[in-house]
Amino acid sequence: MTHPVRRSLLLGLGAAGLIRPASAQAPRAATVVVPYAAGGGTDITAREFAQLFAPETGQTVVVDNRGGAAGQVGSVSVARSRPDGTTLLFAVSTNIVVNPHLQKGERLDLATALQPILQVSSYQYVLVVHPDVPAKTLPELLAHIRSRPKGDLTYSSGGIGNANHLAGVLFSEAANVEMEHVPYRGTAPALLDVVAGRVTMNFSSPPPALALVREGKLRAIAVTGNHRITALPDVPTLTEAGLPNAVITGWHGLFAPAATPAELMDRMEAAARRAAATPRFLDRLAHDGLEPAPERPRAAFAEAVRQESAYWARKVKELDLRLE
Repeated sequence: MTHPVRRSLLLGLGAAGLIRPASAQAPRAATVVVPYAAGGGTDITAREFAQLFAPETGQTVVVDNRGGAAGQVGSVSVARSRPDGTTLLFAVSTNIVVNPHLQKGERLDLATALQPILQVSSYQYVLVVHPDVPAKTLPELLAHIRSRPKGDLTYSSGGIGNANHLAGVLFSEAANVEMEHVPYRGTAPALLDVVAGRVTMNFSSPPPALALVREGKLRAIAVTGNHRITALPDVPTLTEAGLPNAVITGWHGLFAPAATPAELMDRMEAAARRAAATPRFLDRLAHDGLEPAPERPRAAFAEAVRQESAYWARKVKELDLRLE
């Protein structure tokens, strides 16, 4: 939450770019699009990654926030950009596998319109509440929700189809509770209204929530993965806290337009792997409550993305999720 709100950040200069357009005499800047406003979890992780990715490519890397439609605007802009390695997407999983199934009118299957360079992180969500909420454990929170009139308690998200919206939907389904969803234009304002007491809870990615939990401005009830996170060792998983088999996770990944040549994809993947494996980045992941991505070839990640997209195509219909 301490990162300044700014549209772009120039990171790293080099003489010999790995991602050099064929017609250029010197490497042009590469733009990494974050499809959200600055200050949210994806933006924080993207900026930390870009600082290390830039020297590995030998280029200037510009982080550009293009928010709108829960990440759809920025994601589609990259899919339709020139496939020359100068415009990339730093995505959260829902940008690619959920949002396209929620769109009305023109639809673009981002699981095929984009191709993954590398999965950069894995993460789970942190269920946080305002400190005045009379619940310190998950059973107490569920009892509190069930004791109130339908729609009286709320959870916020960075927009319909956003990762923390879907985490809230899956949690409500698993716990058989009903809460009112309050969408915002980005994770940062959604979380700050929980701090202000205007919203009851949020299912946040760890980076923007951890500092607020440590400062006592939010209370962490549970994490949503299959194990505790080192940044919050005293906070149980949903399963440990009494909600069996409730595991909700996500990931960050770097993507390029689908027509990007294989040789260029190979070079970008190698640079991204080196950046993601640096001790500095691994330390930042741990500090922010994130985890390294699993080791797997680019093709295996692409197949996993297609399978997730097919799952959410079914789930969106089953849950009757729609843009409001």
